[in-house]
Amino acid sequence: MPGLSNGVNVISSAVKGGENMGEVSRSVTYFNRPGVENTDEIVEIVYRRLKEGDIKNVVVASSRGGTGLQFGRKMARETNLVVVSSHPGFSAPGVWSFDPDALKELESMGCTVVKQSHVLSGLERSISNKFSGVSHTEVLAEALRSLFGVGMKVAIECTIMAADSGAISIDKTIAVGGTSSERGQGADCAIVVWPSHSNNFFDFRVLEILAKPFRRDMGKEG
Repeated sequence: MPGLSNGVNVISSAVKGGENMGEVSRSVTYFNRPGVENTDEIVEIVYRRLKEGDIKNVVVASSRGGTGLQFGRKMARETNLVVVSSHPGFSAPGVWSFDPDALKELESMGCTVVKQSHVLSGLERSISNKFSGVSHTEVLAEALRSLFGVGMKVAIECTIMAADSGAISIDKTIAVGGTSSERGQGADCAIVVWPSHSNNFFDFRVLEILAKPFRRDMGKEG
């Protein structure tokens, strides 16, 4: 899509369905660089996909509320928009870093804001920090980060958190995550998923990739 300083490449991919479905052609947007500067484009990509009419929920990762507000102002009236934040205590004991003004505005638009333990770290990270080593959950999280990027790992994790909180139905959902040097800012990955709860993680399905960065992080080329 021309005009973006970040640089965007778009490719078309054909997804084959069953005998009665034929083929469905969709475009995938790949950003040359990850980060907050892709947020505006992600909002538009998600909104276009939402307008196709088969999406039941949109889940957006937003630690402080700014990214959630961008999505809320665009589409909160048209879908079940769920904003998933970091849990209280993530940045400092007893502190929830979410902006109270953003929370008030999101709730006034009918959005649900979820705050709970991160399913791909949580208690197991506390154990590995205390006694060293690594847990199965942390290995899974690192595999997602390494293979698909931070934004996709975050999108998957936040969708499960939303499902576990009862904020979304187990139905076709758009999930949004991001990569940022300043934790919790912006979005650069959007996927269509079939959610699951944390106790049925391997029932989770990534159905479509709408957009993601080419690069895993901002510090490495290639």
